[in-house]
Amino acid sequence: MSLPRRAALLTPLLALPAWAQSAFPERTVRIIVPFPPGGLTDTMARLLGQRLSEEWGRAVVVENRAGGSAMIGAEAAARAAPDGHTLLAVTVTHAVNVTLVPNPPYDLARDLSMLSVLGSLPLVVCVNEASGPRDMAGLVALLRTRRVNAGSSGNGSPPHLALELLRQATNAGDNITHVPYRGGAPSITDLVAGNLDLIMSNLPECIGQIRGGRLRGLAVTSAARHALLPDVPTVIEAGLPGLEMTNWTGIMTAAATPAPVQALISGAIVAAMRVPALKTRAEEGGFDVLGWDADRSATFLRAETARWATLVRGAGIRPE
Repeated sequence: MSLPRRAALLTPLLALPAWAQSAFPERTVRIIVPFPPGGLTDTMARLLGQRLSEEWGRAVVVENRAGGSAMIGAEAAARAAPDGHTLLAVTVTHAVNVTLVPNPPYDLARDLSMLSVLGSLPLVVCVNEASGPRDMAGLVALLRTRRVNAGSSGNGSPPHLALELLRQATNAGDNITHVPYRGGAPSITDLVAGNLDLIMSNLPECIGQIRGGRLRGLAVTSAARHALLPDVPTVIEAGLPGLEMTNWTGIMTAAATPAPVQALISGAIVAAMRVPALKTRAEEGGFDVLGWDADRSATFLRAETARWATLVRGAGIRPE
């Protein structure tokens, strides 16, 4: 084969690595957080954004686009230019919405790709310190004898899902009356005031009240005890393994984003989550830092979507 002919054949192959490794990002990267500022997902997104900005030498900004059961922000990310410059912070809520919300404005599996699961948080079974049961055995006995009012941060939210798991695990049936709130803080306030009997709370939202002696944590829903609440047993220790669950947060981007760009971003995220300063700050906020790669994260998302589809249909959960 002549040299010119060989050169012509090699040119496209040589060009591929150059394209795949072209300077990214070319401009500001935004992480859409489909929740208000200050929450769990927002906190982790800002920690990650700061680290990626330092690594890339480009601004990485968090854009809060709350509303529509976290779908407004998700739709914006799904419809964004598929070039990796728009990322989406996701949680278990997005896996739940696949089944919970009829005719959603985007298809989670088709329109978005998972890049990494960043971290997870347990929920805490909480009662009023002065009037509630002393342990999970006492709560189970209570649930089998009378009706209780149990608060959550809204229909289909992780605390609501945990309540439904509790209903199943204890055979409480109609003895649990679900009282949805707009966010976790109002439900905690009502539990402290004695207007509720029980809540399943995201750990960071209730830990101050537990440490302050106004609420009692009966169990955490993770597989192991949590470093911030070492004296609170797990649901497995309490004999309720079916109650194990976590609230988690991850990063997705538009599915049509070129695979090399997705791989680059995923690799940068995984590396960022291993940085000691970021890891320490996330753990101080209650997170178990994960930083999984794209394949493991995508497998996890599919499993979560299937798990919560079963619960949503079985419990007849409807959107607000």
